[in-house]
Amino acid sequence: MANTVMFFILAVVILASAVLCVTTKRIMRAATFLLFVLFGIAGLYFLLDYTYLGAAQIAVYAGGVTMIYIFAIQLVSKQTLQGLVERMKGSRIAFGALVALVGFFTTVVVFLKNHFYNNFMLTGDKEVGMKEIGHALVGADKYGYVLPFEFISIFLLACIIGGIMISRKE
Repeated sequence: MANTVMFFILAVVILASAVLCVTTKRIMRAATFLLFVLFGIAGLYFLLDYTYLGAAQIAVYAGGVTMIYIFAIQLVSKQTLQGLVERMKGSRIAFGALVALVGFFTTVVVFLKNHFYNNFMLTGDKEVGMKEIGHALVGADKYGYVLPFEFISIFLLACIIGGIMISRKE
């Protein structure tokens, strides 16, 4: 019962922070709401007893949000940080809603096509253990994620170097 209550509390925090992150017009508030979303997701991992994933979520993504703060302060003008905003056009809102609907329907089609729901109902409450998740995350075999993690780290390093070069005064 307590896990269910905590799940709903975390779900409300995550959803509210995500909506506020997307709708706010100030960059620092958006980054702060994003930080709340990432901490809420880490809370879900801890609630599922996936302590490694929860710790990785906090270390990697919360650290990443801290980098967003630093680059936002360095790269964005002072007027934008103080609340100078642009107006949203109705066509952009309609286009965003259309893209969201297409994404939702694509997700539903993938779930139905691959019978995820039926497979879940057949297996019942079978949980994936931390050993299997660990092997999948650091494995180099067919379904391992080591190579994509390495590519992402190189990409993030290139982004950091590019941000430093852009913010450097000549």
